[in-house]
Amino acid sequence: LQECKIQNSSREYCKIFAAEARAVPDFGAVPEIIPLYLIYRPANNIPYATMEEDLGGPCEQYCVTERDGSLVTRHTSEIVLKCCTFQHWVYQWTNGNILVTDMEGVGWKITNVRIATNLKGYQGLKESCFPSVLEQFAATHRCNHYCSILGLKTLEPAKPKGCKSPSVGRKSAQSSPQLQK
Repeated sequence: LQECKIQNSSREYCKIFAAEARAVPDFGAVPEIIPLYLIYRPANNIPYATMEEDLGGPCEQYCVTERDGSLVTRHTSEIVLKCCTFQHWVYQWTNGNILVTDMEGVGWKITNVRIATNLKGYQGLKESCFPSVLEQFAATHRCNHYCSILGLKTLEPAKPKGCKSPSVGRKSAQSSPQLQK
């Protein structure tokens, strides 16, 4: 159940991120976190299972949390850079309270996400990795071309507050899609 909450909540953040990214010329393709479904099988010895779409190939690790809690990207392809931009965006959107950490997938379809959070029980989520990853991310993230295209601010360790859109405070008049009707 927790895996479904984590992946599906991350998916919702990714949908908002995608809407903002698509509004920016030249951003290009956007990663998609696929849904993870919880199924109930009452006649089975293990009554609950998760199910997701077949990605059609072996998963590549784009970003992983090492055993020591450090966040590592595996290469610098466009998909990895955009996953890092998505991480930056979520971190900024939530004022440093949530970070989508591990991401792997096939092409632009992402699965097996994990999160780190400072918010105890935020929307029923519990961190699935070291919360110290939040501070480490803020200290080590290096903005890339896609962070610049979206106008994301350079990260500084945040004082946890409520969540807001990373578009607040941008120089352009563009507003977050969640505010538009």
